[in-house]
Amino acid sequence: MIEIIDLYKKFDGHQVLDGVNLKIKTGETTVIIGRSGCGKSVLLKHIIGLLKPDSGHILIDGKDVTRMDEKELNVLRMQFGMLFQGAALFDSLDILENVGFGMIEHTKSGNEAIRKRVKECLELVGLKGIEHKKPAELSGGMRKRVGLARAIALRPHIILYDEPTTGVDPIMGDSVNDLIVELHNKLKVTGIAVTHDMTSAYKIADRIAMLYNGKIIAQGSPEDFKNTADPVVKQFITGASKGPITEGIDFKHLI
Repeated sequence: MIEIIDLYKKFDGHQVLDGVNLKIKTGETTVIIGRSGCGKSVLLKHIIGLLKPDSGHILIDGKDVTRMDEKELNVLRMQFGMLFQGAALFDSLDILENVGFGMIEHTKSGNEAIRKRVKECLELVGLKGIEHKKPAELSGGMRKRVGLARAIALRPHIILYDEPTTGVDPIMGDSVNDLIVELHNKLKVTGIAVTHDMTSAYKIADRIAMLYNGKIIAQGSPEDFKNTADPVVKQFITGASKGPITEGIDFKHLI
């Protein structure tokens, strides 16, 4: 289990996280929704220890990430895989080196073992025979899949997805969602995704939590969110331009 307790973080006087509390159950996929810039990615970076909070705690299986030194964090991060917004592949490396990067850097595996594992991971995400291609030779959707292959290469217990469908068209986005669900079912990992894409959230989530004004203001099943009466949550999930979230904002100058 991952437990986030009273997490606060401020940047340049702006309170981004303002007392976040959230529990994430082992084996489930939790999707954190919210507007662009609301702090979703900042929260992910705290979970993996890339940022330190001003106050608060993050417990992973009872161990407090916020109190770990860099050596302890490096050990912890071996339990994580991460799919970044733009896949974040290394342009100068081929796909074999990209997917096997974690194994090359953090294990003593030989070249043959790395090649075998890379091939397995690429097959899991529906890609075969592309080991010697460069990222520039792939479509956006294929790069997302390579990013997923890299995320699972070290057999993580937890996978973090930062805006998994950003940068691809709706059809490819749905394919990425299907793949996330398929990998979750096959690998039995805990998933944490952040997104403002409700189609993606409904498809991949066991539970959804909404981050608004630095706090988790609602959480529940996808069905709970579809049937919500909360005006803030309802405006966000329907994409309505008028409501409590945008009260007082004049959009005319943007048209």
